[in-house]
Amino acid sequence: MTPVLNQAGLSDLLERWSDQGWLRAIDTAFAAFLLRESPDAHPLLILAAALASHQLGRGHACLDLAGTIKDPELALSLPPEGAAGEGEAPPLPSQVLSSLTVEAWLAALANPDLVGTGPGNTPLVLAGQRLYLRRYWQYEESVRLWVESRLATPIPLPQARLKAALDGLFPPGAAGPDWQKLACALSARSAFSVITGGPGTGKTTTVVRLLALLQALALDAGQPLRIRLAAPTGKAAARLNESISGAVAKLKLDALGDGEALRAAIPVAVTTLHRLLGSRPDTRHFRYNAGNRLPLDLLVVDEASMMDLEMMAALLEALPDPARLVLLGDKDQLASVEAGAVLGVLCARALEGHYTSATAAWLKEVTSDALAPELIDPAGGLLDQAVAMLRFSHRFGEKSGIGQLAAAVNAGDAGAVRHVFAAGHTELGRIPAAEQELKALVIDGAKPGAHGYRHYLETISNTRPVPGASQQALDGWASEVLAAHSEFQLLCALRRGPWGVEGLNASIAGWLHQESLIAEVEGWYAGRPVLVTRNDYGLGLMNGDIGITLALPSKQGEVLRVAFPAEGGGIRWVQPSRLQAVETVYALTVHKSQGSEFAHVALVLPEHINPILTRELVYTGITRARKFFTLAEAGGDGVLGGAIARQVLRASGLVFQAPGRCHQNETIECEHREFSQTSLFE
Repeated sequence: MTPVLNQAGLSDLLERWSDQGWLRAIDTAFAAFLLRESPDAHPLLILAAALASHQLGRGHACLDLAGTIKDPELALSLPPEGAAGEGEAPPLPSQVLSSLTVEAWLAALANPDLVGTGPGNTPLVLAGQRLYLRRYWQYEESVRLWVESRLATPIPLPQARLKAALDGLFPPGAAGPDWQKLACALSARSAFSVITGGPGTGKTTTVVRLLALLQALALDAGQPLRIRLAAPTGKAAARLNESISGAVAKLKLDALGDGEALRAAIPVAVTTLHRLLGSRPDTRHFRYNAGNRLPLDLLVVDEASMMDLEMMAALLEALPDPARLVLLGDKDQLASVEAGAVLGVLCARALEGHYTSATAAWLKEVTSDALAPELIDPAGGLLDQAVAMLRFSHRFGEKSGIGQLAAAVNAGDAGAVRHVFAAGHTELGRIPAAEQELKALVIDGAKPGAHGYRHYLETISNTRPVPGASQQALDGWASEVLAAHSEFQLLCALRRGPWGVEGLNASIAGWLHQESLIAEVEGWYAGRPVLVTRNDYGLGLMNGDIGITLALPSKQGEVLRVAFPAEGGGIRWVQPSRLQAVETVYALTVHKSQGSEFAHVALVLPEHINPILTRELVYTGITRARKFFTLAEAGGDGVLGGAIARQVLRASGLVFQAPGRCHQNETIECEHREFSQTSLFE
């Protein structure tokens, strides 16, 4: 039965949706707040506001009115099969909106007290057929204006010196364009640039050479650049720190003058974005902002696909006007957990290039590489000229099973996926997620040369220092254990259920206990891997950091401490009692795995297709693997096929080349997220 859309009927409907888990409590609270502010507001306005609030929890920056009318069920967090919880099921959105038109909905939103169309102080903003909470409309405007401003101001370069430096950094190699060299050239001439590419395409190598190039040009002018490196999570920062340190040490700089002085001027320390900006506990604000800019000349952000819209806006606001920004990331990975898909928007046209003839001619002059004709577009925009896509994977060659599988998934080609699995690649495995097979996988790896969790747990006992060992020996032990732990990771699409992290973490702990690899299955025990689920500024730990619980030997007995990798390659030891927001992490969601790499990755797919299962999720899971990938399927082949066929769109109005067009990109897994009841009103 379709409800009567008066205020009383609507309030009752929203409460029933909330009781079913289809809406969040904060969404109904926001609707109630608007009704208090404007008691005469049209019920369709209040409904739109509740749905717009709900979209933030699903990764969307706004509510697309036309899209919601076309497919109303996508506006709520309905269970996969559309089943309700306890009690009589409330009406579905399709029943509520069955006769609604966009024109009628827009007319209902004509309330100047609650809905504006631009700058002002109304809680809602209507932009075309997209309804925003004001804060998110402002984030999009800030990001768009900042990027367009930087793109409109090209940086003059000494062309002869630039060409000589590029030739020195990139000696002649194989035939065909050197996209790393082209990316350096494009980034050098712009205050804002993006370098995207899949795993193993050399993003880190490219950015290290870019830093050398820019620092060499700055030293020529007698003014070295203040350079900072950052990543969204602690894990991503630690991985970039390790890879960039090695890349700088190996860099050949003889052709750029005083090579060792230049090497010393290239930083290797990487921090998280929260630490860079100076997070303030219990607030969403940062110490560095528009009134207190960051003291830097060049910022590089790795794993930029993980940056949400709010973080991007805060970062851009804190950058001083002359500063450069370089974003690195894989455009095909999952977008941020929070609302927005900024890197996806920026790289939407990267594959096709869209470089102008002038850009192509300039690149030919400074790099000696000619662009393919299909990458040249006379109508290319300013953003296109600042985006470079690395197109050759050094990690996954043409014969790599992991590389072929990732490419087939990224193309949405289910037939090609089946062919890759059937080709007998030794680094690939595909098993049913039955207890016997899954237990063998997580304990011993189930493939020759591949590890499971036995490896790191035996490393703990086999390399344990003697009582009285030095701090250096203890740190070395912890580093060895953390490295062994990174040899294998089980990934899940879901949070809850038998095939989600909650169910599998309990099952795996039981299996390891049966094998006498751990002493307990609950509480704190030696060998327990833990994931930080909330930023802890007092301890210097960030959401996503992974640590291993170790029993430190002492003359008084064993003392449990949790070892986390620290910035700069050290170890941060933390007492378990001080960790208030951690969970066991034998199984990890694909989202939480972003920014990480493991030698062997196993991805568990559930029994039934789920809206969370998307092409981007499967691709991201596969590309966390360096050497081995195993797919464990609780359901049939249709679940994998359904996942790679699905690209659920992420609504946003952030565009740089076609103002007014709603860009839509991708969806995310968000069931594990927490929201404060005040976050939408600040």
